[in-house]
Amino acid sequence: MPDHARSSDPAVQTQLDRLAALSPGRDILGLDRIAELCARLGEPQNRLPRTFHVAGTNGKGSTCAYLRAILEADGRRVHAYTSPHLVRFNERIRLAGKLIDDAHLAALLEEVLDRAEDLQASFFEVTTAAAFLAFARVPADDCIVEVGLGGRLDATNIIPAPAACGIASLGIDHEAFLLAPEAGAPDDPATRIAWEKAGIVKPGTTLACLDYPPALAKTIGEQAAAAGVRPFIEGKDWRSVSDGDRFRWQSSLGAVNRPLKPRMPGAHQIRNAGLAIAMLHIAPGPTPGDDAIERGVATAFWPGRLQRLGPGPLASLLPPGSEVWLDGAHNADAGLALARHFTADPRRIHLVIGMLANKAPAAITAPLAGRLASLIVVPVPGHDHHDAAAFGPEATAAVSITEALSTLSFDPAKEIVLIAGSLYLAGEVLERNGEEPA
Repeated sequence: MPDHARSSDPAVQTQLDRLAALSPGRDILGLDRIAELCARLGEPQNRLPRTFHVAGTNGKGSTCAYLRAILEADGRRVHAYTSPHLVRFNERIRLAGKLIDDAHLAALLEEVLDRAEDLQASFFEVTTAAAFLAFARVPADDCIVEVGLGGRLDATNIIPAPAACGIASLGIDHEAFLLAPEAGAPDDPATRIAWEKAGIVKPGTTLACLDYPPALAKTIGEQAAAAGVRPFIEGKDWRSVSDGDRFRWQSSLGAVNRPLKPRMPGAHQIRNAGLAIAMLHIAPGPTPGDDAIERGVATAFWPGRLQRLGPGPLASLLPPGSEVWLDGAHNADAGLALARHFTADPRRIHLVIGMLANKAPAAITAPLAGRLASLIVVPVPGHDHHDAAAFGPEATAAVSITEALSTLSFDPAKEIVLIAGSLYLAGEVLERNGEEPA
């Protein structure tokens, strides 16, 4: 399913409409078209500043956020390419620390789309080429690139040799693409996912990764060895040691000599921060000092990931003092992370959920079973989505997120609200509550 995009700027919207019309390439992975498109643009992927490339099923966006925050705290200018956007397309391309402005974005997309007209390039391929072109033209010290889908055949993998690669949490997602039969690919689904993600590792780069089950670790190790790369592994080469609501980072290359406190909640964020710090330690070039790491970890923020909603039009629909959490969780690995986060909280949960039709409803509801005070299913505007029947007899339906929240009446001292199931839904919530990412 393609990403949808809209803009209040007419010039940008003209180009986004051209992007939306792209087909049939949108549902095909591979590097041939992105390679040809980049060749027509003068190979911008070969002219990027020091680059960090991050893959993973979950956590790769947060890892990128930690990388950027730490590097910027160290006084460095940083480009970043991430996906999807939540509210505005501009969120995908950050130039030297700032979201790309509308005038620059419109001209950039027009230039790339004009060169791509006969290629049948996909939405993501054009977007990736546009980001690389902008990064090659605007001076910066570092560049952070988040994999869109998988890794091995993702359009971002046109990068020749990143300074450091990172692989975040692994789980089953995007099965139609990443588990499609292919000669030479592993048969086991989880192993196949690891194999696809490890496809970003190339000769001349470095690799930091988490601690995975043996079969997955073996696959990643074999992929890395084939490229002549020795992985820098959580639990073996580096570790994040919890210390209350803080953690300490230690490694065979040295330690951060102070406790670190992430702004983003959840034990999984400690691992994401640890992965980012590991990547920074193994990358050639300057390594940020303890001060920059401490400030970066404390300020890094990635919207729509266990984000507590602030005051706004949506939040005002609920009883005064209500606690509302928003998370784009939409697969089993993310559902388990949500459940772990709320384990120590005795309050029951009103779950408002909207999920794409190609996702499994139980991925989010099963880990929270026994904690739910209610379950309300809402549409994901502009996308095929599950109706309430897919979530079982206890689920009720609402026509919108506004209606769903308006129907809730509860004691905020005993119950909280969690909105989850889709990053597209998360974007709608942020927009309606006046909390657009900046």
